[in-house]
Amino acid sequence: MCCIFLQILEEKVAECSCSAINKIILWKERGINHGFNRKEMATIESLHTQELSCVEKYKRYGQEAKDPVLRDLFADLEKKEQKHVESLEQVMKGSVPSCNVNDREGKEYAPKATYDSMTNPEDKKNDNFLATDSIGSEKMVSGTYNTDVFAFGDSDVRKLLADIQVEEQNHAEMLYKYKTVNGMA
Repeated sequence: MCCIFLQILEEKVAECSCSAINKIILWKERGINHGFNRKEMATIESLHTQELSCVEKYKRYGQEAKDPVLRDLFADLEKKEQKHVESLEQVMKGSVPSCNVNDREGKEYAPKATYDSMTNPEDKKNDNFLATDSIGSEKMVSGTYNTDVFAFGDSDVRKLLADIQVEEQNHAEMLYKYKTVNGMA
């Protein structure tokens, strides 16, 4: 199996960038599932990188937010994005975690208003920027899942990616509701 893999790899060197070849070799060394083709693995790797960026963003934004309600929301979203990272890592290792499409979370989120006419306008401006930027990120990531779901032949993986996409949309809705209740939208 290894010899066949190396032979195919050598034949495809002209078609691949060095970074793609290095990732395939790294996946092989780490024992990551090769039931996926190169395009599927590259897609999972890209989604994984995006999710790691979201985890880091929400961690940083949670520290920068002035409003404790927004800090709590960012902490919650950081945990949810970490769950996405873990799900993608399971897929990379060859198992697809079960999922339940939860489209209620955004609808049920009801944040309390913090900002009013008496609060510091600079704090509100800062938190408005953080929430708005986060909505943009969630929309971008959701759109990526919407496109990338079709890269996979495995229906369980497609179902998982569709589930994550719905959760990303929920995150954007929660952020929008935060902005709305605080007079930022």
